[in-house]
Amino acid sequence: MILERFRLKGKCGLVTGAGSGIGKAMARGLAEAGATVALSGRNMEKLERATAEMTSSGLNAAPFSVDMAEPDSIAALADEVIADFGRIDFLFNNAGMIYREAPEAFPFTEWESMLRVNLTGPFLLSQAVARHMIAEGISGSIVNTSSLIAVFGGVKVPAYAATKGGLTQLTKSMANDLAQYGIRVNAIGPGWVKTEMTAALQHNTERFAAISARIPLGRWAAPEDLAGLAVFLASNASAYITGQVIFIDGGYTAM
Repeated sequence: MILERFRLKGKCGLVTGAGSGIGKAMARGLAEAGATVALSGRNMEKLERATAEMTSSGLNAAPFSVDMAEPDSIAALADEVIADFGRIDFLFNNAGMIYREAPEAFPFTEWESMLRVNLTGPFLLSQAVARHMIAEGISGSIVNTSSLIAVFGGVKVPAYAATKGGLTQLTKSMANDLAQYGIRVNAIGPGWVKTEMTAALQHNTERFAAISARIPLGRWAAPEDLAGLAVFLASNASAYITGQVIFIDGGYTAM
């Protein structure tokens, strides 16, 4: 039956940036599909709260601390999840940060921080997880959270645009190299989503109205709108999809 291919029972996976917003919604969706999910991030209070919400509903989840700017922390995260769960069948690189400033005034320290968290960190975690999958013969799935900004460039977000554009190309490059092991690498491209990261835009009445007017479906996404695609990309239903960036944007890229 086709619905069986979407089920994740028996699979274990990891979601970064899972304490709130998109990451939290994806983690819950993956767990509701039957997976055991590791929720990771820097804010353990948020992670523990999100995990408690899931486990109280009978879902399988556990919190793990990680600093995506630190290689040693990233390596430790992969080792800890493998030790606790026994395996990693899917990885969602969702953690990210943003800093808004015009390019001529953009601080170098913020540029470096964003490169580490948004691009280098996902690469290092994907590398660690891929090594595990290869060693264990796991035909797994790696999914990166890209962005509309990787295509449109955005306003006053030079580092964010550069890192998301880089993450998109990293997705395609790793898809080519890891396909021989049965490992798929794809990316989700969120459009305008109501999260803490976009709070400044949501409170800017003029900018919010301008963005909303361009979205054919007429609204910003809720984080839960991304959960279905997360389940699809982690499951066997997407077994022949790799190297793709799939946008969830209410039609924004079609305008």
